[in-house]
Amino acid sequence: MRKGTKRKTRQKEEASQSEEAKGKQPAKTTRAKRARTSKPETEPEYFEDQRNLEDLWKETFPVGTEWDQLDSVYQFKWDFSNLEKAFEEGGALLGKKVYLFGCTEPQLVPYKGENKIICIPVVVAVVSPFPPSDKIGINSVQREAEEIIPMKQMKMDWVPYIPLEDRESQVDRVKSQIYILRCTQRRSALKHLKMDRVKKYEYCLPYFYQPFKEDELEQSTEVQIIFPAEEKPVFCEFDWELDELEEFTDKLIAEEELSGDQKDAFKEFVKEKVREAKKSNREAREARKKAIEEMSEETKAAFESMRFYKFYPVQTPDTPDVSNVKSPFINRYYGKAHEIL
Repeated sequence: MRKGTKRKTRQKEEASQSEEAKGKQPAKTTRAKRARTSKPETEPEYFEDQRNLEDLWKETFPVGTEWDQLDSVYQFKWDFSNLEKAFEEGGALLGKKVYLFGCTEPQLVPYKGENKIICIPVVVAVVSPFPPSDKIGINSVQREAEEIIPMKQMKMDWVPYIPLEDRESQVDRVKSQIYILRCTQRRSALKHLKMDRVKKYEYCLPYFYQPFKEDELEQSTEVQIIFPAEEKPVFCEFDWELDELEEFTDKLIAEEELSGDQKDAFKEFVKEKVREAKKSNREAREARKKAIEEMSEETKAAFESMRFYKFYPVQTPDTPDVSNVKSPFINRYYGKAHEIL
């Protein structure tokens, strides 16, 4: 037999064996389909719509509040719907240009059956056609005199408040009638500031100047005395119209508040403080008189029509009752707030 014939026969046998092997392979099993289970129907979730001015009170910087107390201010869901309603039909602030700033008042109030010290947020609204102040007054019992500085030095400024329904619009196209006091100082950066700078934030409030009302300090004849005595400083108030300096000094010595050998130094110290106070009062009167003379009639009318409103949170089941601790906003230039809400 020729070689080619043998090769063909062997190829046929191998092909036949391959076909037999395929036939012996087990048939593929089909996978049973799992029955599809329908998801149980769940109750739809409903979220209460946010009111247009709901976050207005939160956006106002609580000026004068200690930094480590800021978080406690927002531990409750305070309700300032009274502030929101003031901008609605029939409200005291409807259609007016308003400048808002926040502050806090630590008060002992009842909550869940016991009395607690609560840092209560408060909002003061100033109705004015122009920013009522561009300065901050810093004052405390530790300071001899109030320090008046520009707001921007404390990273504060009046900025437009954009209601929730307008926040998708371009800000430059929204004509705001509501302005809030904003502070851009980051809390994380406080550790890099000097302690005196940090403390200034705790003693500051907007400085409102009313040229048509004489300042209490201009009328006062008292001076605060902090005399650096050897053993301990002497703290007292001296009235240059009611007190006689010799008699006043002798009384301090008799009460052992001042040593006898410091009598003359103390008297000279008081005289110098009186001269400084009189000079300051005189300069303030002259500056106010000049400001009024140079003021336009429109600006005069604006100052005279300026109004202050103070808002406390509304009582709710989830917040402390503050109804018995409300007090007027008192400014030495404008007097008490025109209304407390």
